[in-house]
Amino acid sequence: MSPQQIPEHLQRFILRSIDSVSHLEAMLLVRYDPQREWDSKTMAQGLYISEKKAAELLSDLCAAGFAAVKGSGEYLYHYSPRSSDLRDTINHLSQIYSTNLIEVTNLIHSKTGRQAQQFGDAFKWQNAKDDKK
Repeated sequence: MSPQQIPEHLQRFILRSIDSVSHLEAMLLVRYDPQREWDSKTMAQGLYISEKKAAELLSDLCAAGFAAVKGSGEYLYHYSPRSSDLRDTINHLSQIYSTNLIEVTNLIHSKTGRQAQQFGDAFKWQNAKDDKK
């Protein structure tokens, strides 16, 4: 399946809602076992990342409506899409990702590449203004 064959609605979802491959992997990991509760340590072990990064990912999953948190002292997260449409989209993305890992990751990286280019362009624009003074 080529990038053109990733359904357009999934391309939009990826570009709008998935910040990085780590975010996607974390979302799919909690989706894999919806009854399981995740803390930063277990997420870190599951993704081979630091606990700090895992805590950030889990927090981001909640903010995006992919997961929910419970607990007052130790935060425990579980898969809980905010709507059935979102659940269906994530399920479809999981299927596509399992057969098109490279195309999906390239799409995610293209988003971050564009953001980096825009950031760099802002400095070029500012420098050009400064040179005219």
